Amino acid sequence: MSVLFFLLETLFFFLIAAALLRAWMNHLRIHMSAQPGRLAIAVTDWLVRPVRRILPKSLAQSRVDWGSLMAALLLALAYGGLWLMLASLFAGMPASSAALVLAIPTLAVKLLLRVVLQGLMILLLLYAVLSWVQPGSPVLSTLDRLCGPILRPVRRIIPPIGGVDLSVLVLVIVLQVGLILLG
Repeated sequence: MSVLFFLLETLFFFLIAAALLRAWMNHLRIHMSAQPGRLAIAVTDWLVRPVRRILPKSLAQSRVDWGSLMAALLLALAYGGLWLMLASLFAGMPASSAALVLAIPTLAVKLLLRVVLQGLMILLLLYAVLSWVQPGSPVLSTLDRLCGPILRPVRRIIPPIGGVDLSVLVLVIVLQVGLILLG
């Protein structure tokens, strides 16, 4: 059963990460024709478009991409429901209605937080590696725009040491601590 839970978590992690990346790219006004925007649209459009249609006009016109954020939340809630359903079917977990009402949102929030922390870590590691290996890459400029707002506060506190920017390393460590606390 652990293989089934792993596959379920991986699928929903990927879908939620794509929806959150889409929201972040739209918030930063990064053109979605650049990678990873095309991938995020291809993976999430089936859910984001219908969600955007039911949102009030005031939310649809704000700078925040509420359609993508709501899609991520719906996916996280679906994950929580499926996880609990499978756990009650295969693992013999009791399924009282009060426990389900509390457990589904708890599992959803925990997955959302983990996706945010691990997704940021993946973006930062890709940014760091590409900045060393292929500094002129067009993907690096997109990653720089994605990671820049997160790295700026860290760079203000920790300036480059000997010409080496340690802000990515510090932020990865902080994100890893967050994942440990979440676990």
